[in-house]
Amino acid sequence: MNAALPDVPEVRVVGLPQLTSGFDLVERLDLAMHLKVHGPLEPMGGEQLASLAEQISLKGRGGAGFPFARKLRAVAESAIRRGIRPVVVVNGSEDEPACRKDTVLINRAPHLILDGALLVAEALGARTLVVGVTRNSTEASMQAALTERGLTNRRGAPLRARVQRNPVRMVTGESSALIRSADGGPPLPPGRKVRASDSGVGGAPTLLSNAETFAQLAIAARIGADRYRNTGLHDEPGTVMLTISGAVARPMVVEVPTGVPLRYVLQLAGAPPLPQGVLTGGYHGRWLDGAAVHDAVVSRASLDALGGALGAGAILPIGPETCPLGESLRVANWLAAESAGQCGPCYLGLPAAARGLADILNGGGPAALEALRQVTKAVKGRGACKHPDGSAAFLDSTISAFTDDLAAHVLGGGCGRPVAGVLPLQEEGAAGAGAGSTAGDAPTGQRLAVDWTLCQGHGLCADIVPELIQLGPDGFPSVAEASVPQYSAARAMRAVRRCPALALRIEEEQPPAPRRSNLPVLPPGGSRRALGSGRG
Repeated sequence: MNAALPDVPEVRVVGLPQLTSGFDLVERLDLAMHLKVHGPLEPMGGEQLASLAEQISLKGRGGAGFPFARKLRAVAESAIRRGIRPVVVVNGSEDEPACRKDTVLINRAPHLILDGALLVAEALGARTLVVGVTRNSTEASMQAALTERGLTNRRGAPLRARVQRNPVRMVTGESSALIRSADGGPPLPPGRKVRASDSGVGGAPTLLSNAETFAQLAIAARIGADRYRNTGLHDEPGTVMLTISGAVARPMVVEVPTGVPLRYVLQLAGAPPLPQGVLTGGYHGRWLDGAAVHDAVVSRASLDALGGALGAGAILPIGPETCPLGESLRVANWLAAESAGQCGPCYLGLPAAARGLADILNGGGPAALEALRQVTKAVKGRGACKHPDGSAAFLDSTISAFTDDLAAHVLGGGCGRPVAGVLPLQEEGAAGAGAGSTAGDAPTGQRLAVDWTLCQGHGLCADIVPELIQLGPDGFPSVAEASVPQYSAARAMRAVRRCPALALRIEEEQPPAPRRSNLPVLPPGGSRRALGSGRG
């Protein structure tokens, strides 16, 4: 089984470097080296900055692809209307096992990201800058960069800047989770649909964007829109940072101009000449089959047209020797485990979907396939954040892209291939110091339960521990089925003690019963073999 990617894998560039300029000189560009490589940067007015973002068609590089100019103008208008200084937030939370491009930028070119963020803060009149990270390495590099610029979080400073450290979890990279943690709450989505441009950190209008987005803005501000547009495609100019992993000889982060054939980038990383599929956009992305890979170029429009997704720039090929459905099941189980446990579509729906895919591989037949389709349909658009939607899209793409393998498992005895474990997942224990998680995120092995014969709907519990309990439309609590994390343990006990009706209690979790499976597995040591009937 492949080990988790290092924080800073090999970095390559196709064509002339922009974001990666200077990487051939030093491992990390401190402020002095940054200025030697990129030169000084002059402030720009708000409308001038928005116009620049429009001219280069700058969209968010964190996955959603929202136009940056629209976001900038929305925050400015909200701040003026409310008479409140806005906040700027850099999202450097990169918690997916297959993504490292933002981590590379923060570790090696932190000042390029800060250049873009400070341009925006100056243009908006912001007095607060927050940089969200999730790893030891990114926290240390960004904190050092703030110190090199003389930026602090001291009261009275012209610009208060700080690093917000969160655990390594899929949901902590969600924008609302980062804003919530910046306000002192748990790093989980709040479940409320509120635009950050209207109300973000401290209730102020907040411009939150991905680390690479700010770095791209800094490059464009230095070289100008015309020169920026000379690289890449006309409608998607510039470069893109990609993380290439999966079945490759050399996992890497590569800066590449838009318009370069995807097959060339895969060849650069040592991917199989004829991959049976390439997962584009990461674990909330979509699969391309071999024919589509041959036609695809690196651009959002090209990948979308072929059924793929650029997303956060993760590209993962798999070779013909492994079972694609078994590889996808490993990811589906990981996605289910990454649930924040705050809503049924996520906490209940994603494990059910993973079990549905397992049933297909175990020979469940057409009924198992139909059940999986119904589950993925049911979770879409109903979650507290986008995690259920992204996970469902991944599963839908899996059963659409590998129809021959699906038929072999649904109608026959399986495809006969083992699971090679080529798609990187977080290593066991990597949530500790090495990956940058915090002990407070670990589960306690306990969960909250409500005795409905006693509950009177007072609602005090939802005020004390909102990350685990929310009030439904009828005013009664809706309790997350997830394990109580360490950071919520004290508040959960307080909620139990203060319940006027004595209806709330803490229970010990019961270990799941062992479940017989005929799935192909990776035994200890990584050798490949299949169990039972040999289905793969």
